[in-house]
Amino acid sequence: MNWDDRVQEILRREQALTERLADPAVLGDASVLRDVAREHAELAPVADTARRLGRVRAQLAEAREVAATGGERELVELAEAEARELAAEAERLESELRRLLVPKDALADRAAVVEIRAGTGGHEAGLFAADLFRMYSRYADSRGWKFELVHVSEGELGGTKEVIFIVRGKDAYGELRHESGVHRVQRVPVTESQGRIHTSAATVAVLPEAEEVDVAIREDELRIDVYRSSGPGGQSVNTTDSAVRVTHLPTGLVVTCQDEKSQHKNKAKALKVLRSRLLDQKLAEQEAERARARKLQVGTGDRSAKIRTYNFPQGRVTDHRIGLTLYRLQEILDGNLSELIHALKLAREAEHLESQAVA
Repeated sequence: MNWDDRVQEILRREQALTERLADPAVLGDASVLRDVAREHAELAPVADTARRLGRVRAQLAEAREVAATGGERELVELAEAEARELAAEAERLESELRRLLVPKDALADRAAVVEIRAGTGGHEAGLFAADLFRMYSRYADSRGWKFELVHVSEGELGGTKEVIFIVRGKDAYGELRHESGVHRVQRVPVTESQGRIHTSAATVAVLPEAEEVDVAIREDELRIDVYRSSGPGGQSVNTTDSAVRVTHLPTGLVVTCQDEKSQHKNKAKALKVLRSRLLDQKLAEQEAERARARKLQVGTGDRSAKIRTYNFPQGRVTDHRIGLTLYRLQEILDGNLSELIHALKLAREAEHLESQAVA
């Protein structure tokens, strides 16, 4: 189906939904009314923009016809000027319509399960992982999202080996999903006595929180181990075996949770993360296939790809996927990620638009 056919189909569907919203039978059924109103609200911006584009195109045709017929010079000049303005407006509306037709991420409003792990670089990698944790924590706070810690494994010198947390709020997964990948830092480590710059890395995985209907897990597929929670340096922080390690036998995935004092709550949190990892595996396979078909690069979920460099000597952050460099490193590490995230979302939309044009 080409672009114009899709627009016409949406216009017909939106008109049908508008008529249904006036149907007494629909108005009398709250459940049906809610579903019809939700779909109408999703299609209305597309339909409104398409109708405005249609009107502008009709006016443009009239202005060009007047300009082409000749006649009084002043009238022709006015028609030509109007045609130029209408052509620019038509181009703007067409661009807006194509943007609105980019498929909405069905999981965008899901909570985001974020996993950060220290990579290459020893102690410095752990310190950088802690910096990333702080960065995302502050960004979540600035967005008014809720923050739920699932598991943290602390390293030495105040660093972090691994941390898993859940962020809940409007468009949480939709905004954070492009943060997945290898984050690299270039700076002088606190343990470096000669002032040499080292390169270290940490990996970030952002998964949509899975619901039970998304992934079915049988009890016989799980091995549950319980043990005593411990803090930094092995010091016991709990006198009961409340920490839980869940192993998914078919895939070998392991999730550990010890944030809660209740074994039951830790198990529930661990299962949430496990479901999200299993859902993410399925989505990654689907996105990889779409990426091969459409050559989409942003958002393929490749965990091994180096996506961003944080260079302290130059005070810059570079996102390698879209070639964006910002000289506001400290501000970004303090949680001001809005410009980066917005640029990544625009890049994804542009790639979809390009794939539509090719199709």
